[in-house]
Amino acid sequence: MSNKIILETKLVGDIKGKFFVPSYQRGYRWGKDEVIRLLEDIYHNGKKNYCLQPVVVRNNEGYYELIDGQQRLTTLYLIYRYMKNANPFFGEPAFSLYYETRKESADFLKNIDIGKREDNIDFWFMSNAYDTIKTWFEEDLQIRVLHIFEYLKENVKIIWYEVGPDEDAIGLFTRLNIGKIALTSAELVKAMFLSRDTDTSVDLRKQEEIALQWDNMEKELHHEPLWYFLTNKLTGRYQTRIDLILDLLAKKTDDNREKYYTFFEIDKMRKEHSLDVIWRKIQQTFLVLRDWFENHTLYHKIGYLIASDAMQLQEIYDLSVGQTKKGFLASLDECIRKSIAISGNYADREYTNTVGFKKISTLLLLFNVESVRRNGEQSQWFPFDKFKFNQGNKVQWSLEHIHAQHSEGMRTQEVWKQWLQLHIPSVKAVSSQHDTLIEKMKAAVDKTKLEREEFEALQGEVVQILSAEGSLEYMHSIANLALLNSSDNAALNNSTFDVKRNRIVEMDKKGQYIPFCTKMVFLKYYTPSEKNQLHFWGQADRIAYVQAINEVLKDYLEEPIMVEVEE
Repeated sequence: MSNKIILETKLVGDIKGKFFVPSYQRGYRWGKDEVIRLLEDIYHNGKKNYCLQPVVVRNNEGYYELIDGQQRLTTLYLIYRYMKNANPFFGEPAFSLYYETRKESADFLKNIDIGKREDNIDFWFMSNAYDTIKTWFEEDLQIRVLHIFEYLKENVKIIWYEVGPDEDAIGLFTRLNIGKIALTSAELVKAMFLSRDTDTSVDLRKQEEIALQWDNMEKELHHEPLWYFLTNKLTGRYQTRIDLILDLLAKKTDDNREKYYTFFEIDKMRKEHSLDVIWRKIQQTFLVLRDWFENHTLYHKIGYLIASDAMQLQEIYDLSVGQTKKGFLASLDECIRKSIAISGNYADREYTNTVGFKKISTLLLLFNVESVRRNGEQSQWFPFDKFKFNQGNKVQWSLEHIHAQHSEGMRTQEVWKQWLQLHIPSVKAVSSQHDTLIEKMKAAVDKTKLEREEFEALQGEVVQILSAEGSLEYMHSIANLALLNSSDNAALNNSTFDVKRNRIVEMDKKGQYIPFCTKMVFLKYYTPSEKNQLHFWGQADRIAYVQAINEVLKDYLEEPIMVEVEE
């Protein structure tokens, strides 16, 4: 009995032997798009290393049972067959394909006869694929033939996944094809460590240890606070979370879409290192990330850089290599300074343009993260998982006016009426002298048709009552902006301070996540008690808010944000 696995990368030009396609598989079905995509990928990749998806086989003494990869391998055979026909100096394909239930297909592949295209469905698809290959090569026949032949011989590899004769081939085929659960880089790397090969650095006992440690790492990475500290990506990007660790080791960049790049890179490491050494590198990488997560200072600095998209995890990991802890912290601080650096002063920046919006958002995120770090010491940690995701959905944060006085997006009667309804309690709370206005607001809400002119007149009266003097002049500045969960509720977004404060209180009662500094703003935490007016956001509030930002971020701002003072 043998369950031996052989896992390696193999140049396409080195594929040899007989491949048997069993009856449980359908025939060749690739169309024009798939064939051209394969040719274009190989051709445009040129002399760079390139790895195709896995070919999964079972060794049956004298031939390979082809469990997965029939479509790719058949297309590669057709490419070789065409190149041989186009250039007689090339030899015959070094491998062959045979079919349990379609025996005539093997002869057809060896002697492509387009005239037999209509004989059966397999001949139809094989003939169409051959025609596609012929048309593609003929755009620049000699150059393309020579280059493709060279690339397949020297640069293009497949992932060779060979299982022993006791493997349940039908079960494995079902998982890979019927269930559409493709082999992942992580699964292939794991198989590399658990395979029986000539690397004596990993014996059976060591393999069992690796399997256990592998599963423990995967389990720890499913701890949401750790995972979302490390990445902004939805979990759907990774079929297993240990992929993130392996991608770091392979230095896979975010823009790299090659599915098996990570496996290919780790496989290349085997030429220089034993599997035992590679495994220790994987463990060390994971332990470094976990140490960052458990260190209160590193957690907040690194977490901010990743959450703000100022740096990718790979960049931060590379930055840490070879540095002392003190040097690493100094480097992180410099990266943080660069992330919020602007020309000029933040007091002059408005959120109304894309650049200003991004810079102010980034600054306020840092203000929140640093406030929690400084305020909490070891007891409070900024919840990057809650900041990024809620019940599996990405949270969209927006810059919102702490006190709004305009009507952006308010175009329908329903929105106007909702705005008026939201502000009735606030008008009541400010003074008992506005009974007439409140009655007008109620009447407007009950109207079958509310005209814009009537709404705008009422809105103007309400805003005047609920606004502190001088608020309009500073409406778009950082002194009047905070991070809030973006909402499609135009009436709420355009509400005055008092209405938004009530909203924050209700959210807090329901246990919804509110950024630390946003909550402090609406609770008037920064405003000196002697100048605190509960229902308004005025000059004293803006000054205190900006002063708090300056104090918390003094190590990162190139110059303090100027405090607005009304004449």
